[in-house]
Amino acid sequence: MKKETVLLGVIAGLVVIAAIIGASYYRSATAPEPVPDTGTNYLIRPDSPVLGPEDAPVTIVEFYDPECESCAAFHDSLKRVLDENKGKTRLVARLMPLHPNSALAATFIELAGEQGKYWEAQEFVFKKQPEWGTIHGAPATEQPDASAMFDKYAVDFGLDPEKFRAAVNDRRYMDKFQRDLEDGRRLGVSKTPTIFVNGKVLMRLSESDLRYLVERELKN
Repeated sequence: MKKETVLLGVIAGLVVIAAIIGASYYRSATAPEPVPDTGTNYLIRPDSPVLGPEDAPVTIVEFYDPECESCAAFHDSLKRVLDENKGKTRLVARLMPLHPNSALAATFIELAGEQGKYWEAQEFVFKKQPEWGTIHGAPATEQPDASAMFDKYAVDFGLDPEKFRAAVNDRRYMDKFQRDLEDGRRLGVSKTPTIFVNGKVLMRLSESDLRYLVERELKN
């Protein structure tokens, strides 16, 4: 009996230690990194698209690339967290077109934004990404004709196809894209998507970690 009691005590001790280690790991994995204090708000620009109330206590800023597969994959997770905290969060979009067809897709989204349909266009582009996105490792002859596809998408989505083609040819939004890229680099963004919650970097790209960080900010 005495040996069994000792053994149970040892097991209980190991369980406690494991729980402490696990909690410590979770905190370290989700602990946000503060944005460097540069004196300039590189996170949000006056013309950055915003979804949600201006006075929301939590601001989520996403640096994303329309052609980034991880951005498309995480999109639904981000929407769920926003929906769970509707009225208490706002989303700010920053574009970082890094892939071959990204600027084309970003131009589509920006032009739609001028018609008040930025977020609908973003959703549309992500859903269509398997059609127009670059095929990794495939030769040029097997790549999709993204230009022709987006001309068709413009019609399907209700954009003026001539205005869209003019925006592409004139590189209308390239200065904005370049500024967002430079802002991201100043903030240490090296990949997409990179997400900030009230100025703190989401360390690990997971829905549970994003939810945890948002809930923590709401309690502060």
